[in-house]
Amino acid sequence: MGSYRIAAIPGDGIGNEVIPAGIEVLSKVASGFELQFKTFDWSSDRYKKTGAYIPDGGLDELKKHDAILFGAVGAPDVPDHVSLWGLRLPICQGFDQYANVRPSRLLPGVESPVKNAAEIDWVIIRENTGGEYSGSGGRVHKGLPEEIATQTSVFTRSGVERILRFAFELARKRPRKHLTLVTKSNAQRHGMVLWDEIFYEVAKNYPDVKTDRILVDAMTTR
Repeated sequence: MGSYRIAAIPGDGIGNEVIPAGIEVLSKVASGFELQFKTFDWSSDRYKKTGAYIPDGGLDELKKHDAILFGAVGAPDVPDHVSLWGLRLPICQGFDQYANVRPSRLLPGVESPVKNAAEIDWVIIRENTGGEYSGSGGRVHKGLPEEIATQTSVFTRSGVERILRFAFELARKRPRKHLTLVTKSNAQRHGMVLWDEIFYEVAKNYPDVKTDRILVDAMTTR
């Protein structure tokens, strides 16, 4: 029987409710293999006490595990950018978790104000270490009238291509085999135009996947 080591990081708030429940469910449905969980107290409480979400050598400790079960992070008395860049993004960048995968569908027993919610079954794929998540930028002349803040989205051909290939491979396995490129290339004439161009280049290798392209403004309406 195989055995897998799972690092559990409940984090803050509802993470402390969701992760224990998730561990209970996973332990019960595990069949033909064993799951061993180790919980890490990497949270905003830890940050307020020690000044760090992740202790020294923390990522090396995570490397000893086969997967990470991550909850929620964030506290009212800690700025959001501190919690995000203190915990989740160091893990994403440290392990090159390049694809942000977000399924969107109505779960059984859950009510929705959207009339056709039961018909919605999407998976949204976007960057997880590139773009705004690269962390490129900075602030100078802090507190002065001429203070400057720069936030640079960084896109590489190899980085964009591997995300798109991930999305096409996933679309190929889904019933509709349909992939939509949501873009803002009319205004973001460099980074998003690169995305558009690589999208159609990669699409040539997936003739069985239907594609379309839509500006993010119109996508909110769809």
